[in-house]
Amino acid sequence: MAHEIERYQAVVEEALGMRAEAIRFHRSLQAKASNKEPLSGADLRILREGTSALLAQRETLLNMAELHECWTTQAPSKDPQEAAIQVAGVAMSLSAALILYDNYLSAIAPYQNDHALRQLLNRSDKGFNLPAGKLNEVAQSFSSVDNRTRVRRALDWLNKHHQEAAAEPIPGYRYLQALVEQSPSLSMVRETMPLKDIAGGIGLVGGFAVDALFSLKDESTNFSSLLFGNTVGLVETRRGKLYRQASVAERVGKVLKAGDILVEKTPFRLTDTLIPGHWGHAAIWVGNEAELKALKIWDHPVVVPHQAAIRKGHGVVEALRSGVEINTLAHFLNIDDLGVLRHDSVSDEQRAAIILLTLRQIGKSYDFNFDAQTTNRVFCSKLVYLAYGDLQWPTSRIMGRVTVSPDNIAERALGNGPLNVALLYHNGQEITDKPREFMQKLLKPAALASR
Repeated sequence: MAHEIERYQAVVEEALGMRAEAIRFHRSLQAKASNKEPLSGADLRILREGTSALLAQRETLLNMAELHECWTTQAPSKDPQEAAIQVAGVAMSLSAALILYDNYLSAIAPYQNDHALRQLLNRSDKGFNLPAGKLNEVAQSFSSVDNRTRVRRALDWLNKHHQEAAAEPIPGYRYLQALVEQSPSLSMVRETMPLKDIAGGIGLVGGFAVDALFSLKDESTNFSSLLFGNTVGLVETRRGKLYRQASVAERVGKVLKAGDILVEKTPFRLTDTLIPGHWGHAAIWVGNEAELKALKIWDHPVVVPHQAAIRKGHGVVEALRSGVEINTLAHFLNIDDLGVLRHDSVSDEQRAAIILLTLRQIGKSYDFNFDAQTTNRVFCSKLVYLAYGDLQWPTSRIMGRVTVSPDNIAERALGNGPLNVALLYHNGQEITDKPREFMQKLLKPAALASR
């Protein structure tokens, strides 16, 4: 079951990445429509390719939703280990069903609600092996009473038996829990319907028009934005302890130096349940205009496309589910823990090369295979692995592939490692007393727990 969950994680992360692309693309089409611009040939190709890929992925998720559904019609085994496996299996199937609902509301409903796009996407296209009426078929499945009944049964069963998983914990089960708990569909249902009717309302069409869902507000964030946040890893139960702390932002901004490695911890986000160890994400600070001019690369062809963003304060390059992008420090600091790691031994020429290599990754897709030995796709700690290619990084294997985790990155700041801890925050507080030793304490229990 642990290996099954591991494989399922890759499917989910890819699904969330595709969800992000569908939302981004629909917004671009809306912008074109508002300017009365026609769809280009490239737009039509992306629509067809995206539809084909989304339908293929939908089939995979449907299979996962049905895989362990049979266990919801019986009591768990009296054997603790077998019972834990059954609970994990039901959680996996339930989460797959909820992802399908979330995907419909974010990646399909916006197109379905647009008359022109709906007509276009419901036409057959032999070139992409798309049958006619497929979009309507997906919409009917979304509103199916039978499907809602099956989801209700799985929810009721899991609520009744979830404690069975505690006796013999299955690696990865917490990830499945987070997928269920943080499903935007589930959250919206809990806010708008009685708990006893939570699954029955998951279809949502019975009580609300889909259009109305996108106008529902929660802290100035509409439902579409909530779904998009889930996609890029930002669905959260609270804000980070460093979020909008002016003194922290000022302190970090003064310490940062171009080329610094950032590691962070956000225990309130889904992504942290996927990444093993203490640190859940890694990024690189590429610096500001003054630093890049000092390094004599401000007018380098690789830097020029990003000059406007850097002037606006964008200096954190990171790989999110939606791809590799450059963000502001304020955006990044919605976290609890922060480590700023620095390789003081590199020359200015080497530092410049690291920054250029980092910037070359922007625009690449996320690597849902977590394969450190490829360059076409990137995950967060792989960004550091590629940029600092001359350093030897600890690695591990996942599904037969060599990978590197944020903890692996932080390990090089321990003992006689080449990285220094330039700044460290834990649980919202700066660690000023022996930060290197404190980093060791943070990593040690995580390492032991993973054995």
